[in-house]
Amino acid sequence: MKSESLWYIFINASLINNFVLAYFLGICPFLGVSGKMETATKMGAAVTFVMIISSICAFGINKLLTAINAPFLLLISYIVVIAATVQLVEMVIKKMSPALFRSLGIFLPLITTNCAILAVALFQTAKGYSFFGSLAFAFGGGIGFTLALILMAGIREQLDFADVPKVVRGTVITLLIAGILSLTFMGFSGLGS
Repeated sequence: MKSESLWYIFINASLINNFVLAYFLGICPFLGVSGKMETATKMGAAVTFVMIISSICAFGINKLLTAINAPFLLLISYIVVIAATVQLVEMVIKKMSPALFRSLGIFLPLITTNCAILAVALFQTAKGYSFFGSLAFAFGGGIGFTLALILMAGIREQLDFADVPKVVRGTVITLLIAGILSLTFMGFSGLGS
């Protein structure tokens, strides 16, 4: 692995290779929770937290399983850590903010199956990042996920005041906006070369 600066790893994960808008991972919460800015921000914070904790655990698990020559246990170990972290986040949000817990609805437990979170663990292992590189990658991935949610929520809130033709209301306009956002993020693809 070539040595990359932490700043480059962060920018790469958040903008250049954004999990939602470049890799199309985590689309379910992206489309489902991005209706309101407040909900999108809180969901982004929860996903970022889970990504960081999962990344720290994945780094340790990878070192341990590599040392005992059991790399076949990586995937299931990552999934267990992600599920446990999401349960912790769910309990904290339910206790601290019942209204937010209700507004996130089914999408909060679905963080467990959010493929963007599993991708952080798998990609950092495949790229051989150091501990701090893994943290920068996870934080960048979480910020990128949050950025995508906030952009989509802002646009969708503005669409409530727009005269959108009946033919494209709802899911159609949401998917069109997601495609346009994805195209704009593809403009960052030359930054790292």
